[in-house]
Amino acid sequence: MNQKPQTTFKISALAGAMVALVTPMNAEGEIDWLEYQKLLDWHINIKTPAVIIAGTTGESALLSTAETEQLWSIAAQRCANTETLMVAGTGAISPRQVMANNKQAAACGADLVLVVTPYYLRLTQSALRDHFWDIADTSPLPVLLYNVPTRTGNDLQTKTTQALAKHPNILGIKEAKADMERITALAKIDGFVVLSGDDESFCRAMQHGAAGVISVAANVRPRTLKQICHALALGDINKACQLDQSLQPLYQLLAQEPNPGPIKAVMHAAKMLSSGIRPPLQLMSLSRTQQKQFTQAIEQEFTQP
Repeated sequence: MNQKPQTTFKISALAGAMVALVTPMNAEGEIDWLEYQKLLDWHINIKTPAVIIAGTTGESALLSTAETEQLWSIAAQRCANTETLMVAGTGAISPRQVMANNKQAAACGADLVLVVTPYYLRLTQSALRDHFWDIADTSPLPVLLYNVPTRTGNDLQTKTTQALAKHPNILGIKEAKADMERITALAKIDGFVVLSGDDESFCRAMQHGAAGVISVAANVRPRTLKQICHALALGDINKACQLDQSLQPLYQLLAQEPNPGPIKAVMHAAKMLSSGIRPPLQLMSLSRTQQKQFTQAIEQEFTQP
């Protein structure tokens, strides 16, 4: 049996609807720290299981080191002694940079790190395995692998992930590829947590053994996503599927343009955020029909006690 490391949290806490949090910005593209703290407090108050800070949705590639560390520190301070874990996005092309990021995330107070496969460089499965193994060897925090081949050009294949799951400091994976055969195989690994990274297919992924989802849609509909996860945990597949179906138009909207342009546009329309996003990213233009279609339910979730 895999002997996983002692953590400050129960491994079972890595379940349910977690949020890949946006980084709020003003019209000039500067971080809006008050909006950021407000979003954090909202997720903590509604007991979102985890917030992922400075990931893809958080515009990590466009943040300075100082900004990233401040985002991590504020989130860690706010999440301390709550039911919400703070997950730091620390991925980079260079393993040396990832190792440095992991140490800094630990110093900032993160609970664990999310490490995406290297991007741009095309790597063999052997190279990917060595990359993650070396990172896990040196990380002061437990590691979640992150596979999103449509963005990175590298696909962490099932056999490679199975080999990496043997490392005592690798807790699980965020698998963004909607491959149910892969999800099923990985979910069978003892002591290894599988999280979907694809909103549109996460309900199916959980029926194939995934413990939860790291979600973009959870920025605006976390309560509904939590209800889906709860229904699945109780075996109420019909209810879960009905709720999931109600969110499909939102999922499809969020996939129309590159993330986080659509989710930030929706949040701005719902008065949750200012309109800022960093170039070369662009905010998606929403029609009046789209604004009406999505904002009422979002505003209800955001303002509900």
